[in-house]
Formats: sequence, structure tokens, C-alpha cells
Amino acid sequence: MRKKIAVAQFACLFAFLLSGFRFHMEPKAVAPVQADVCIYGATAAGVIAAYTVKKMGKSVVLIEPGGHLGGMTSGGLGYTDIGNKYAITGLSRDFYRRIGKHYGKFEQWTFEPSIAKKTLQQYLDEAGIKVMYQSRIVSARKSGTGIQSIVLENSLKPGAQSNQVISAKMYIDCTYEGDLMAKAGVSYTVGREDNSQYNETIDGVQLMHGHQLPDGIDPYKIEGKPESGLVWGVSPAKLEPNGTGDKKVQAYNYRICLTSDPANMVPITQPAGYDPVRYELLARLIAKQPQRKTLNDYFIWSKMPNNKTDINNRNGFSTDMIGMNHDYPDADYKKREEIIKAHETYTKGLLYFFGHDPRVPAELRESMLKWGYPKDEYVETGNWSPQLYIREARRMVGSYVMTQAHCELKEVVKDGVGMAAYQMDSHNIQRIVVNGMAKNEGNVEVSASGPYPIAYRSLVPKEKECTNLLVPVCLSATHIAYGSIRMEPVFMVLAQSSAVAAVMAIDSKKSVQQIDIAKLQAKLKTDPLVNGKTPEILVDNEDSSVSVKGNWQPVKKGGYGPSFLASESGQNGGNVTFTPEIAAPGNYQIYVYFPKVAKPASEIKLSVQAGSETKNISVLEKDIVVEGQTSGEWYHVGKFNLPKGNASSVNISAEGASGAVAADAVLFVPTGER
Repeated sequence: MRKKIAVAQFACLFAFLLSGFRFHMEPKAVAPVQADVCIYGATAAGVIAAYTVKKMGKSVVLIEPGGHLGGMTSGGLGYTDIGNKYAITGLSRDFYRRIGKHYGKFEQWTFEPSIAKKTLQQYLDEAGIKVMYQSRIVSARKSGTGIQSIVLENSLKPGAQSNQVISAKMYIDCTYEGDLMAKAGVSYTVGREDNSQYNETIDGVQLMHGHQLPDGIDPYKIEGKPESGLVWGVSPAKLEPNGTGDKKVQAYNYRICLTSDPANMVPITQPAGYDPVRYELLARLIAKQPQRKTLNDYFIWSKMPNNKTDINNRNGFSTDMIGMNHDYPDADYKKREEIIKAHETYTKGLLYFFGHDPRVPAELRESMLKWGYPKDEYVETGNWSPQLYIREARRMVGSYVMTQAHCELKEVVKDGVGMAAYQMDSHNIQRIVVNGMAKNEGNVEVSASGPYPIAYRSLVPKEKECTNLLVPVCLSATHIAYGSIRMEPVFMVLAQSSAVAAVMAIDSKKSVQQIDIAKLQAKLKTDPLVNGKTPEILVDNEDSSVSVKGNWQPVKKGGYGPSFLASESGQNGGNVTFTPEIAAPGNYQIYVYFPKVAKPASEIKLSVQAGSETKNISVLEKDIVVEGQTSGEWYHVGKFNLPKGNASSVNISAEGASGAVAADAVLFVPTGER
């Protein structure tokens, strides 16, 4: 009997100790976080959305699944894809003004990654926002059509700690992948629509000439022998008819930041996992075109400030890892990490190949060896960008779908809350065999018709699916329309619009689908910097307040906004007068936009009427320096005290000009001084 009691006592003691051990070993519960608005993804769009929410007096939580702030804007894409500066408004434009201030200019659209990151951090610091890094979504809980909460896990140690619950009234998905949107059960698509689905002409499969391999590149391991198998990077998939839809995704790459400054350089060495077999097709391409001996023949090698670069894909074989990302959009986190690592290894190997492989001409190798990784960039991640360029992943199928017709201004929405202006752009999607030759498929580069509005309805799900979510990055658009919209400045514009909409929905106790869109549009126009201050005044050549004298011809592309006016050399002069309506008198900095024109005049005559004061100014053509992907540049005319009303103006004259003169747009920026 005593033995049984002893055994029982020992069992109880063991159970007690075990329970204590479990109590100490199990992670402590993490208190839920509550906020008015939850923003998932600290991309540049996420930062702008969070800043907007906080400035409008609401609480916000900003979550980043990784450790990087700013997405592609601070991830190497310093050669900003603009299309038309007129389309970039509000805080997005303010971001490029802040970048400009750093470099001693009014605006700057080319920049170093670290400067972009510091500038985005400024917004967070000003608003008192702390980012929740390394926190990725694992689930979303809904009640009816509303998201009640989301659950996050530690990205670095999944399952090692208690999950974090975030509860909010409104949610904004600012990731490139649309993970919050997907977890919330919102409809989405991946890949390319068939042309017939939305009556398009350049969606689906497209075998075009852009970024293409020349004829005659053999795709087989042993040239001329199909039985030997395909070289690395060539898919056995067959070519479908043009316009055929599929689930394939356009290529991803890294926008590479290198430096030519020896004092700031880390040498490009052979990366772990390097395999020269991956570049066999490139070696054949190089042999096929021996006349191409510069880095610019194989890369878009854009110069950034301080001897740095933003390198992008060019021609048939370059930084795009074509066809190796098709699983990425719907992959789990582990698979995505593998795809990202494969892209990093491929890209570092490509740079090493160009610098060291004997099949590369000596001239090219020598050029490559003059470059290295910058010591002062990406210092936390081995001087390599932590952000793969996810050009396209999931796309919401929401309340409204943007299509090719919108890009071509054949359909114009009334609920626009941002604009896009870039060309309809898709990188290659697959590399296949066509008539016994290696060919790239999927590249499209077709101009849009000018700045066009993006529907608010394309930022929100169908009301029956979710009523408190906005999606400004993975918005509702076809593959080819998304190719025009998917630019970082536009994402920031749409993120600000989404944030204002979220606050309006909270205040009005309505769904995101039911808010007053006219009120949203007015708020974006009258308070573009979310600070309540007098906004700048833009007078465009198409405005009714502009008067034209003489022979000026409208030019539909290449200016600021939908058009600009041009007066050619030898015409009868004339002038164009831009008259603003000044609501708040005071000091204003005045800027005139000069687009690129053929055979420009060496000198342009301006006159500024500031109330009763008149000032004549001569602008030299050589002083108008245009940088980056832009049609022109703002020229600072000076600071003037302007009275209330329309007693002030800027006059651009073509009298006696030695060449073409452009009259496009004038900007009046209040200084806050009286």
C-alpha cells in the first residue's frame, strides 16, 4: 500500500514539475494591438498611407513582413518611372521634392537608395510612427464582410513566439504580393487575361521584338541537337497564339546599385552557388553580336548621384530571370524565400560572369571590373538590396477593373483618385523555342495616351467580399493596364487616396464602397499635403485662364500634362500668358516647366507680373538640365509677392527667338510668408 502511495505522490510531483516547466517554456501571450487603421506593408506606399492616416488624427499600425523600409523606392529603383510628372500629386510629389532638397534642387527623380530610405523615415518620424518589422500575416478573421483582426507571426522565427493579433476598423494592403487581400478572401487573379476577356489587344501571350534575342541563337545544350535537352533558362512550353491568357508572371529582377568610386567599393566576387551553365545562352548571344562591347549593350546602366547606378534589364539576356518566378505570387513564405535567393544568386553571378568569364570580350570584362557594391548602401544586408523587384503578383478583381481602354483614354472614369501616365509595360514572361531558336515572349511596350485617371472603385473589393479593406498596390486591373499603373510614384498617390478614404469611412461609419467620392476628390485637391496649408497653384496651358497670341501649335506628348504649346523658329512670335487665381496673398516661388523640344531657342524671354510689379527674365537653354525619365524640368524664376486675385501672371514670349519655344505649365508655390 505504501508503495502505491509513493508512486502516486511521485506521479503528482512529476506532473506538477512538468506543468511548471511547460509554463516557463511556453511563450507569453502577446497583448493584441488595436488601431483605427492597419496598414500591411511598409513599402513607400505603406509609409505614405500611414503618414496620411496619422496626420488626419487617427491611430495607425504599420506592419512590415520583412526588415526593409520603402520597398522598391529605397530598394534600388532610383531611376524613377514617371511617364508624366503631371500625374504625380500630393505626398508622392512631396517625396520627390524632399529628395530634391537633399540634392539641392526643387525636385529630384534620380537618387541613391539610402537617401530614399532616410526620406521615407522622415515621414514616419514626423508622424511618430514605429514600424512593426519582421511580422508577416498568417490569417485574417472576418465577421460578415468586415475584417475584425489579423494574426501575425515573427518572420525570422515562425512558431517560436506567440502570434500577434492586430485589430482595426480599416485595413490597407500596401504589399506587392497582396497577402492581406488574399487572406481576407478577396477575389484576385494571377497572370495574363485573354484579350477577349476585356476586349483588349495587347494582353495575353505577346511575341514581340522588344528585349528579344536575335535570330539564330540555338537553345540546345549541344547546338543543333534537340535530343541533348534545352540550355538553362529555356522552357519546353509551346508558343500559344498571341492574346492567349495564362497564369504566367512577368519577370522579376534586382535594380542593382553599384559604384565606380574605389574608396566606396566592395569588389564583385563569385557568389555561393555560382554556375556558369546558367549563362550559356548569354555566351552564345555575345558570340553572335561581337560588335556589342559596352555594358549598355547588355544592361540599362543608369547613373545615379555620387557615382552610383540603378541597373535594369536590357535586350535578350540581362538581369531579368525570365520564367523563374511563376510560382511566386501564391507560394508560401518558404518557397518565396527560395525564389528570392535564386534571383540574388543569378544576378550576382551575372555580374561576376561579365567581369571574369573568358567568353566575355576583354573590353567588356574590363568595364565591369571598374564597378563594385557600394559600402554605404544596404549596410545591414551585405551591400545588396533586400528588395526583389516584384513587378506583378496578385491583382485584385474588385468593384471595377482598369483595362487597356482606360490607358488609351477610350474610357475615362469619373471617380478618379490618382493618375497614371506610363506606357503599358510588361517584361518578358517566358523563354521558349520558336522555329528552332531561343526566343523571349511577353514583352510589351506600348505608349499610353497621356495622363489618365484611376478609378477609386479599382482600389476596393466587391462589397459582398469585404467592406473595410483598400488595396492601392495590387489594385484591380488587367495585366496590361497594371503594366502602366504599377509605378512607385503612382502607388504612393493611390496609397494617400486610400488612407483618406479609410478615415472618411471611419468618420461616416460607412463601408469603403459607400463613402462620398466627390468629397474624397475634393480633400485630395484642397489639402494635398494633409497639413491644411494653402496648396500650390498649377496653371497648365490647357486651362481657361491661359491666353495665347501668335502662332502656337499644340503638342500632345512630351510635356507636363496632356499637352504643351510650341512656337517654331521663323514663326511670327507671339506669347502665352499664364494667370493664376491667388486665393491667399503672400510670397510665392514661381517655376516654369520647359519640356524637351527639337531645335530649342538658345534664349527664352519671360516676364512676371506680380501685382503692379513687372520683372523681365531671360532663360538660357543651356541652364535647363533634364535628368531621368522625364519630359522636361522646372526652372526656378524667383520669389514674388502676389496679391489676392488674378492681377499676377507669367508671360512666355517667342518674339525674336532663335529656335523653338515651349509654353507648358507654370507653378506657384506658397512659401508661407506674408
